[in-house]
Amino acid sequence: MRAPLRWVLWDVKDTLLKVRASVGEQYCKEAERMGLSLSPAEVQAAFGQSYRHMSSRYPNYGTSQGLDGRSWWMEVVHNTFSQCRVQDPALLNTMAQNLYHNFCNADNWEVYPDSEKALQSCSSLGLKLGVVSNFDRRLEEILRACGLLSHFTFLITSEEAGVAKPNPAIFDQALQKCGVSADCVAHIGDHYVKDYLTSCSVGIHGFLLDRHNEQNRPDVPKEHRLTSLEDLPSRLQQHMD
Repeated sequence: MRAPLRWVLWDVKDTLLKVRASVGEQYCKEAERMGLSLSPAEVQAAFGQSYRHMSSRYPNYGTSQGLDGRSWWMEVVHNTFSQCRVQDPALLNTMAQNLYHNFCNADNWEVYPDSEKALQSCSSLGLKLGVVSNFDRRLEEILRACGLLSHFTFLITSEEAGVAKPNPAIFDQALQKCGVSADCVAHIGDHYVKDYLTSCSVGIHGFLLDRHNEQNRPDVPKEHRLTSLEDLPSRLQQHMD
């Protein structure tokens, strides 16, 4: 006899909400406020390079190497604008600080139309909700600004946990907070490896959200694939009977 579902864990970025405009556009707006005129396409390309470099050299915001999310992102911004020929250290520092704080604002994030209703429906079923996200410590502020924070009993960010998906240890921390066995927990996320495979590896019921129906993953059972969060409550209910 299987254990009934008690908890639902959520990924956040590209699952419940997404960045409203491209990073290149947002960085260019900040540069414009400082009197600079840059190309969004060039800034976007520079950001991609800087982000990949920092992620490779200092994984998970450099938490095991003496960095934190703020200093990590400041370095990403510095490197991005430096590649676009902005050299003034004071200017780079001001833009980096502003952008770090700007990304806490609801203006920069778009909540998917099905997110709020799905969270409410899960709570109505008597399920408790938590977050497991590869994000920095700003996540609580962002969720509050977007009106979603009150749905969750706890948040675990990779910066604060000191470990990031796909390391299963972050889900072990979540299970400790849930206080139930893994087969009483589901997890929803958009990443095949970090969300679906990793949660399944510790015994959690993984659900893969594929909003654009682009992921060809034959090993994910049909009942564990979602193209919208609208179908989630009925899928979860099957694990509660």
